[in-house]
Amino acid sequence: MIDTSDQHLRIVVFGGGTGLSVLLSGLKLFPLEVTTVISMSDNGSSTGVLRQELDIPAVGDVGKVILSMANTDSELLELLQYRFKKQGSLYNHPLRNILLAALIDLRGNVTEATKYMCRILNVRGTVLPLTEEEVDLVGRNGDRVFYGQVDVSRNIKEIDTLEYDHPIEVEPEVLERIAEADLVIFSPGSLYTSILPHLLADQVVAALEKTSAPIMYVSNLVTQPGETDDYSVSDHVKVLNRYLRSRKVDVVLANTGELDSSVLENYEASENKLPVLLDTEEVAALGARIISGDIADTSEGIIRHHSLKTGYIILSYLMDRQTEKRREQK
Repeated sequence: MIDTSDQHLRIVVFGGGTGLSVLLSGLKLFPLEVTTVISMSDNGSSTGVLRQELDIPAVGDVGKVILSMANTDSELLELLQYRFKKQGSLYNHPLRNILLAALIDLRGNVTEATKYMCRILNVRGTVLPLTEEEVDLVGRNGDRVFYGQVDVSRNIKEIDTLEYDHPIEVEPEVLERIAEADLVIFSPGSLYTSILPHLLADQVVAALEKTSAPIMYVSNLVTQPGETDDYSVSDHVKVLNRYLRSRKVDVVLANTGELDSSVLENYEASENKLPVLLDTEEVAALGARIISGDIADTSEGIIRHHSLKTGYIILSYLMDRQTEKRREQK
């Protein structure tokens, strides 16, 4: 039985995309104070169109995260997830993106728009954009330049350095939350285009160097074609460590459960995705503690983290850490 008497253990989660949303939908079930930081460099699909047409920051991942942390009527959530299907100016836009775009106009910036939408949907926790600025990823290889998240994602193997198109100013509250954190998490997701963009901000890296909170990486379950083909868990950690500079990943949460063979075969055949191998000795050699378990869910024919199991393991780790700290203080 886990002692949950500490009601204010604080977690800061960095990430983007579906992996982040799944992780948060589990964490919100536990007595944790969760702050989610969203990278703002997405330029694909609906988000890319809205950025270009309305001259606003990227709203796609912000909307996904808010819905994953919301505590409201399921029919309202379904409505906000609705994506317009008929050809026209609204084609392929999810309603949540349209709502956020309107709120940015009404509230003046994406941070205030996000906070207002969180209040409407009774979000437990805090959702913060990394920056208020419109920003794009830039990949470089000598004289070759790959501009924007979509182009970068397609050409990762050709890229030597990853940066923003201009130096950014990080939202001050993001830095405050890192300083107060009991745990910092890098979520599952696209390593180079959803996770690393946070570490391209010097202010974030500096804040992580100062914090005493451990840094946890929740490992991807499968590889991402074009970005992490043939990557093991330690390969992901090595990339994170390189961008973390003097600070390193302290804890890795990885799956050791079996993935449904028929689902795996479909992933490999249709998307060329393979399981991410947990190379225990190599991860340990990087100085990271390994926490593993059966945390995958293939029940719906897709490979995702089991949100409840993953959240529970993270809570257990935090509570064990709190117990150890109390013992040391006696």
